[in-house]
Amino acid sequence: MSPGLFEEFDEPTMSEQDGVRYLHLGTEWIQGAMRIRRPHELVLAYTQQMMAWLLFIEPRKTDSGGILGLGAGSLLRFTLKHFSCSVETAEWNPAVTAMCRAFFRLPDNKRSYIDHVDAALWLKKPHNIGRYIALMVDLYDAEAQGPVRESLEFYQDCYRSLAEEGVMAVNLFGNHESFPRNMENIMEAFDGHVLELPEVDAGNRIVLGLKGSALGEITTAQILERAGRLETDLQLPALRWARFLLEQRHALP
Repeated sequence: MSPGLFEEFDEPTMSEQDGVRYLHLGTEWIQGAMRIRRPHELVLAYTQQMMAWLLFIEPRKTDSGGILGLGAGSLLRFTLKHFSCSVETAEWNPAVTAMCRAFFRLPDNKRSYIDHVDAALWLKKPHNIGRYIALMVDLYDAEAQGPVRESLEFYQDCYRSLAEEGVMAVNLFGNHESFPRNMENIMEAFDGHVLELPEVDAGNRIVLGLKGSALGEITTAQILERAGRLETDLQLPALRWARFLLEQRHALP
């Protein structure tokens, strides 16, 4: 990477420990991770929880998923590995994409497209309205102290980007002052159809916003059956998620 090529953006850096490679943006805060010997594994607990939308929707080949914030490419690698749908990603910093291609096994896949644009502007593109069965939102800067996009308008645009039946998964910090503000805006944008997963040790709190009446018709048995398959097939701790979410069943549409 040429010096100064991406000088207007935060410069990505790396660290490694115990077989795991971490992405940073020039600070100690972790922006993503990859197990070097098993690059498709979701190393960080919060990235595993970002896939909890799979409890409600089973991707088909004709479907599209969206990712806001590439990080170390974990969600993109995982989704392309295990599902046949297409994935479109909005990543503000082209240096992050270059780092992922060089050191984080970012796949060169015809089902993947990365757009270097502000996520808030990406959502407003006509192409992206009503398109995605899942939208995974993980937007943090170098200081990683709260999402860089959190307005009501932003979450309303996330809602509009979803297909008739869709789920947004967003990474928040439960113990940060931004959490109540984000929750209020998500609740309003998704008309109260919001579920929270248990906070992980690092303080991340994954919140799901659900769109579409059919999601509310999924039975408890169906959710638990899907969770069992996710545990068996993808090694995700989905039964714990399912039981936690089912306690909030009143929030479903």
